[in-house]
Amino acid sequence: QLQLVESGGGLVQPGGSLRLSCAASGLTLDDYAIGWFRQAPGEERKGVACISRRGGITELDPVKGRFTISSDNAKNTVYLQMNTLKPEDTAVYYCAAVRATRYCSAYVSGYDYWGQGTQVTVSS
Repeated sequence: QLQLVESGGGLVQPGGSLRLSCAASGLTLDDYAIGWFRQAPGEERKGVACISRRGGITELDPVKGRFTISSDNAKNTVYLQMNTLKPEDTAVYYCAAVRATRYCSAYVSGYDYWGQGTQVTVSS
């Protein structure tokens, strides 16, 4: 059974850093694209970054240059390193998976499996 579990969220001051983890089971990362999304209250879920074996890495505006996606295939875990956090980064962060190696999608509709989310709050 495929399962994604996010962790690492919390409360951080503006300018601080957090590293989110997405631990995957029931799949092999080499065969799947993994995306990170976030959803703020009252807003739609939006893509943040994604990674796949052949499609490489995509980090989307407005996090480009501040957030970095990476994977540790030995641990079957994908990370989202978030630096220089801003209050507008406050959201529930989700990871998602789809069986694909040639691309990774920035859209919710591009994924089949979702984690339960982890809350990130940036506030002084």
